[in-house]
Amino acid sequence: MIGMLKDNLKIAIEASLKAGEAIMKVYGKDDFEVEIKGDNSPLTIADKTANDIINTFLIPTKIPIISEENKQTPYEVRRAWEECWIVDPVDGTKEFIKRNGEFTVNIAFVNNGIPKLGVIYVPVVKTLYFSDVEERKSYKAILNFHNSSIEEIIEKSELLSPKNNKSNKVEVVGSRSHMSQETLDYVDKLKSKGKEVEIVSKGSSLKFCLVAEGNADVYPRFAPTMEWDTAAGQAICNALDIHVISQSTNQELMYNKENLLNPWFLVSKK
Repeated sequence: MIGMLKDNLKIAIEASLKAGEAIMKVYGKDDFEVEIKGDNSPLTIADKTANDIINTFLIPTKIPIISEENKQTPYEVRRAWEECWIVDPVDGTKEFIKRNGEFTVNIAFVNNGIPKLGVIYVPVVKTLYFSDVEERKSYKAILNFHNSSIEEIIEKSELLSPKNNKSNKVEVVGSRSHMSQETLDYVDKLKSKGKEVEIVSKGSSLKFCLVAEGNADVYPRFAPTMEWDTAAGQAICNALDIHVISQSTNQELMYNKENLLNPWFLVSKK
């Protein structure tokens, strides 16, 4: 059973649910405007509204925030931060625009570059994933309402358990929008070793959740991501002894870097 949730985890959960509720109001409209940002990524009013809501919850904690939709603080300032929040108010905006439901709200608490708490909320299906890395536990709760209380969430939460795969079949997570040639090469390499490979496709940070809840074995990401795309998912995985390994350093991904762009990485139990 879940004990007392840490205050910062409660705040992140409440922020994600409120943001999710606002996102769904936009999602339910017949039409909404889509802007294209300087990096060629899409932006909707849902991203902006959700970010504003999350900020109202996180700013009172006095912990600085790195969010995709906030103006980024210069590294000369950030480098002194021991703690920070890392936020993506709508992870998977392309999935949001496609209306396939595979978008999330991502909120992570990071200490000295390491994710310690993670929250991923899937508004369309009212499904919440959250973790406390120090407690070595991650949970999933399927809710009835966006405004569910913390008590209701605790009551509905179930522990996540990754696969303990001893078979020859490997389930590999692939992106719906970003399947790179390098990922296809990785799959071919597994096949050359005699493995039977099945591709499991999901959008947004749900790819981390597939591995965390035992619906996939490995998630290779050999394409660009930013810190806000991965911090919450890494917290959920790390609590279960699933590693998110940089392909450039062979170590766990780190956060609040000078360059917020992630290196390629591999998510797996082994």
